[in-house]
Amino acid sequence: MTSETQQTEAVTAGTETEPDDLRNLIEGARVVLWDFDGPVCRLFAGHSAERVARDLVEWLEGQGLHGLLDETERESLDPHAVLRAVDRRHPGSDLVAELEERLTQEELKAAASARPTPYADPLVHTWTAVGARLAVTTNNSPRVVREYLTSRGALPCFAPHLYGRTRELQYLKPHPHCLRRALNAMGAAPSAALMIGDTPSDLQAARAVGVPFLGYARNDRKHKLLRDAGAGAIVGSLEPVLKAVREAGRV
Repeated sequence: MTSETQQTEAVTAGTETEPDDLRNLIEGARVVLWDFDGPVCRLFAGHSAERVARDLVEWLEGQGLHGLLDETERESLDPHAVLRAVDRRHPGSDLVAELEERLTQEELKAAASARPTPYADPLVHTWTAVGARLAVTTNNSPRVVREYLTSRGALPCFAPHLYGRTRELQYLKPHPHCLRRALNAMGAAPSAALMIGDTPSDLQAARAVGVPFLGYARNDRKHKLLRDAGAGAIVGSLEPVLKAVREAGRV
């Protein structure tokens, strides 16, 4: 068993997208839009996202803002949920800017211990070798994406097309803003692109701009979320995607 296989969490047998369907998605993709945390790496593999969310809540409370969040928001395990909640109440404020920068700094710390998604590195390089153009479309900070990709020697496969979180938080996915930025900058029609994501918000953003979607689900929970959201093509590993790209490009 390879180390990459060992890192992959099992998805229920029989749920994988058929090879022919996968091949059709890949052959039509001249541009590939990647979500970052999930398909490219597990950003918080060694730096708990839950702890980051708690730290953000504690910082707000330390500023005397205990009443700013409701109980559900204070107990959230998702840093982005905390950030969105504050932005809904104080959009564009200095408070939101400070909180966003704090989250970015935590993501930068997490990048140092992020775990590469199995088969993502060879897939990125192979897709580039056969002539596809790649971009990152993420709710994470583009500074974090750049640092991680540089550490993996993969930045040239994507740069300059890194489209991530800005301080205009209303544009976080499922809003399709970052996908539109990527398509416009690359001069690509939605039908000639493919989005790889691991959450319903990725699927919703892709649908909003008419980009075909491939779901990556590293476990049954992720798979159910994507399937319930209506994703038609889902893989539990990037290995069959790599194989299909190699076959399509004869690499």
